[in-house]
Amino acid sequence: MNALEVSDLSFAYGAREALRKVSFSLEPGRFAALLGPNGAGKSTLIALLTRLYDLQHGEIRVGGCSLRSAARPALRQLGVVFQQSTLDLDLSVEQNLRYHAALHGLSRRQSDLRVDAELARQTLTERRRERVRELNGGHRRRVEIARALLHEPRLLLLDEASVGLDPASRLALNQHIRNLCREERMSVLWTTHLLDEVQPSDDLLILHQGRLVASGQADALSQRHGGDLRSAFTRLTSTGALQ
Repeated sequence: MNALEVSDLSFAYGAREALRKVSFSLEPGRFAALLGPNGAGKSTLIALLTRLYDLQHGEIRVGGCSLRSAARPALRQLGVVFQQSTLDLDLSVEQNLRYHAALHGLSRRQSDLRVDAELARQTLTERRRERVRELNGGHRRRVEIARALLHEPRLLLLDEASVGLDPASRLALNQHIRNLCREERMSVLWTTHLLDEVQPSDDLLILHQGRLVASGQADALSQRHGGDLRSAFTRLTSTGALQ
């Protein structure tokens, strides 16, 4: 069963079409990069996947569960790290995690186990009592990842998660997520507009003006559309590419 299936997805803000007949799937344990220039529709897609927006046309299934007809079991399989932080800066790292665990209905015992495990995995155990506002950007992202993984989702969505980080922290975060994907057989959808965050073996989805203009393994797409990723991306997202 695919971790994610998106079928014939369209969405409009009034007369402005943000997504048009987008379809793709993501297999278990795969790292997929969703690449596109600003305004391509990436944030709209994430809003639909997380049910911040209601579906207008098309279907989304998470672990086989429809977001339209079985939203609760679908969302239980989903972990999310948004571009803008949603942590409470005045709470400690542990308090942020425990609040999220309670929202997911974890018992006190389950919460103790899951919080300890995720803090250890994110190398945050010694910082559990610190207020979030005292952490740097990279550590705050790790807290958000720990929070997103507390309920053991099948699919992790990261929307421009590296925005605002310095190059070293950005690289470390990208590699950390890949390690999680490999070790836990968890599927990852990583949205970005930065080409250097994509590796040749990644599944790659390229959005342009609301349409999915290319999908497949990154190195194969690069060869097919230009010889390297930058050339392929430029060609696929150039003015007139959809004409």
